[in-house]
Amino acid sequence: MKPLRIVFMGTPEFAVGILDAIVKENKYEVVGVITAPDKPAGRGQKIKYSAVKEYALEKGLHLLQPTNLKNEEFLTELRALQANLQVVVAFRMLPAVVWQMPELGTFNLHASLLPEYRGAAPINWAIINGETQTGVTTFFIDDKIDTGAMIMSKSIAITSDENAGELHDKLMHLGCETVVETLGLIANDKVVTQIQQDSPEIKTAYKLDRENCKIDFTKGLEVCYNLIRGLSPYPAAYCFFKDGEQEWNVKIYEALKVEESHTYKVGQVLATKKEIKIAVAGGFLNLKSLQFPGKKRMTAQELLNGMSFTTEAIVF
Repeated sequence: MKPLRIVFMGTPEFAVGILDAIVKENKYEVVGVITAPDKPAGRGQKIKYSAVKEYALEKGLHLLQPTNLKNEEFLTELRALQANLQVVVAFRMLPAVVWQMPELGTFNLHASLLPEYRGAAPINWAIINGETQTGVTTFFIDDKIDTGAMIMSKSIAITSDENAGELHDKLMHLGCETVVETLGLIANDKVVTQIQQDSPEIKTAYKLDRENCKIDFTKGLEVCYNLIRGLSPYPAAYCFFKDGEQEWNVKIYEALKVEESHTYKVGQVLATKKEIKIAVAGGFLNLKSLQFPGKKRMTAQELLNGMSFTTEAIVF
């Protein structure tokens, strides 16, 4: 078995689970961790560390936070670590001078069954598009995004009511297993890669933005329901509530899907003292958790304790 000297690259919570699994293996040496630079966050603009930095500091791992991955000073520091393998999880695109550096290559863990859902938000888009299965893939990085030769993949079912946060946690655990097994294959020189096959039907995990996070109630019950759970808890689907002269930009975190024939106009709000339902083609979205501007996230019933809507209320 080859001794592995690993540099790990990642930033969010998802990456922490994978790094922790590698550290706990005790078979391999993590000689360095690379994560995003600190940045101000929140109303107070306090400096916020990435989840990976917090973990690296806690474990006493050698940490680098380059702003420019082509900077000579950073590249000199990276070479000095003498890693023979790099592992990347939820980081940014690497220049060739970085991913080509280690003798055994650089592999990435991606939260989809490649070649499906290459891109920034694979967990969200799998749910938004109503998939019933997804998974994780390890692959050697090349000069494009998520296109390299695949090492391993493992699949998992998506239940009809789970949201992106729940699927994230399941995929993180699956990713831990897959990365540890991939390391074993590399250490024992047993890797057999598979080239990704491109086709026009491959779905893309586009970056989430204002436009694709907005609910279009004209698209029907299933599409709206999947968008809400696919964006929950972050960044959250949103829409506009309008009641008379008042209008609010509202985040929707959770809804129940009620299949039922009706004659209400699409987008009509049906509110009682206990529930808020939105009429859409094919039924209703029964809103369970939402957030109005200036308020915290709350249940529909909590919101209705201090707020009411007329029969003219609509969403769009």
